[in-house]
This record gives sequence, structure tokens and C-alpha cells, in this order.
Amino acid sequence: MADHRTGANEPETGSPASERWSHQASSQYDHNDQAGHETKAADHTAIEAQLASSNFEALDPVCGMTVDIRTAKHKIEHQGKSQYFCAAGCEAKFQANPAKYLAPRVAEAVPEGTMFTCPMHPEIRQLDPGSCPICGMALEPEIPSADAGPNHELIDFTRRFWIGLVLTLPVFVLEMAGHVFDLHSLVAPQTANWIELVLATPVVLWAGWPFFERGWQSLLTRNLNMFTLIAIGTGVAWG
Repeated sequence: MADHRTGANEPETGSPASERWSHQASSQYDHNDQAGHETKAADHTAIEAQLASSNFEALDPVCGMTVDIRTAKHKIEHQGKSQYFCAAGCEAKFQANPAKYLAPRVAEAVPEGTMFTCPMHPEIRQLDPGSCPICGMALEPEIPSADAGPNHELIDFTRRFWIGLVLTLPVFVLEMAGHVFDLHSLVAPQTANWIELVLATPVVLWAGWPFFERGWQSLLTRNLNMFTLIAIGTGVAWG
């Protein structure tokens, strides 16, 4: 009687069928093992190629472009270090004044006499920065520069945003918690209203002041725009 503990699909040991079965299992194992090694080898090759590519790249000290040092046609030795360039023009500029391009770059102020214009309305042109009288957007230098310096409008709005957020969160908690957690039993509604007014006033009148300025300008010039809508909406909500 056959031993039932032997696998149902495994032939009897020593028989021709058993030899064929062992050969097929061994071949399948070798195939899977080879596939696994090929996958690992492919991953390793890709990583090596990526590292090799990064090792053969350099930055042009003049324009900042990435240059493949294996195919670069413009190269000079300066103070014991190779400098690679994307074109002959950058190489010539570097040779004329190497210290300028090797020193840390410092943002330069907008040159005097620079003309400012609106990206949306190029017919608006003036010598000083400001906002467009038509759409209210900030004017930008007519000739952009990589070393134009910090964006003062972005710095100003970022500061206003974070201070406004800190003052807005207590207003949100006072109002929403009153409906969800019955906070009115701890803080009288009239008291909560005064607290919200004190906190919301600097958010609207200080953090949002640039919007009111440009909204008022849009009314004076009769060019209604998004700043008109923002100024009216926030002003009515605060009032």
C-alpha cells in the first residue's frame, strides 16, 4: 500500500518519473535563482550608472549650467582645479575675471534707471517699483536678472501671513468650539465677541492692508479687479 504521507504529486523515489520530477524542480529553481540575480545586477548597474553620471558632471562657474566633463570642449586649469564651460563665451568671461565667478554670489540691487512693467499689462511702464493701476499686481523689472535680490513683497506678505495666522486660530477656536463643545457655558457670547474683535482687527487691517490699498486704487482708477473684491469681501465680513 502506498504511503499517504508522501506528497500526492511527488512520484515514487527511484522511478523514472521521480528523476524527471527532480530534474524539472531543479531547473525551475535554477531559473528563479538566475532571474533574481539578473534583477539585482540590473539594479546595481543602474545605481552605478547614476553615480558615474554625477561624477562626470560639473557646473559652469559663469552661467551655472551643468556640463558633461567627458564631452566638454571648453576647459581651463585655474589654481590647480579644472573649470569647465558650456561655451566659449563663458570661458572668455571667466578668464577675464576669475575672482568674480569663483567668489560667493551676492544678490545685487536693481540697477538705477531700471524700467518696471506689469506681466499682465506690458503697456504699464514706470521707473519705480509699485503695483499695476489696472490689475493691482506687483510690477517687475522689464529686464529680469538672476541676481535681482530678495523679493521684498514676498518677504512682507510672508510675515503678514504668519502673524495673521497666529491671531486667526484663537478666533476660529472660539467660534467653532462654541457650537461643538458648548464653550459658551465657559465664555459668555458677548465676551467672546469682544475677544474675536480684538484678535481679528489686526488681521484684517494690518495683515490685509495691501489688499485694501490696491482695492482703493482700483476704485480711483475705475479698473475693478480681484483686489476690489477681496477688499470689499473682507471689509464687510469684519464689519
